[in-house]
Amino acid sequence: MNSFVRWSRRLRLALCAALLAGAAAVAQEASDGPAIGPETNLPVPRFVSLNAGEANVRRGPSLSHRIDWVFKRRNMPLQLVAEYGQWRRVIDRDGQGGWIHYTLLSGARTVLVNEARTALRARPEPGATETAILEQGVIARLGQCAPDWCQLNAGGYRGWVPKSDIWGVTLEELRD
Repeated sequence: MNSFVRWSRRLRLALCAALLAGAAAVAQEASDGPAIGPETNLPVPRFVSLNAGEANVRRGPSLSHRIDWVFKRRNMPLQLVAEYGQWRRVIDRDGQGGWIHYTLLSGARTVLVNEARTALRARPEPGATETAILEQGVIARLGQCAPDWCQLNAGGYRGWVPKSDIWGVTLEELRD
């Protein structure tokens, strides 16, 4: 009986050690930041934009897969979430998406206005002079980003908007 107790105690200690080692490995992986894409060596996920006026969005990463969607807005921001060969899995602001051939995407950063109306301001301050009003659905080029504001170029106007009013940039992202 004593040998059974010692054996079960050793087994429990070994299991606890294995669990702790696994938890440490998961914590280390989570703290390393974003994953790196196997094809591009760029961070995944990341934001990209549609480089074509029309792009078939497929269920899987090949021409033999069914077309689920057709994106029809050039420069539309998309979040790239996976890479496979020459194919990139992307999602739009509404979470819809699929696989697109890499030639239909650009690394140029754009954003989509989320709010019904948002003021484009001369400086990244709530009381700064309005240079234009942007409506929901407007696509703008992304410039620099401070902690709470991003500079945009839209329709010949340039100014700052709160990050919370746009989609295509993370709240933590800073850009020079």
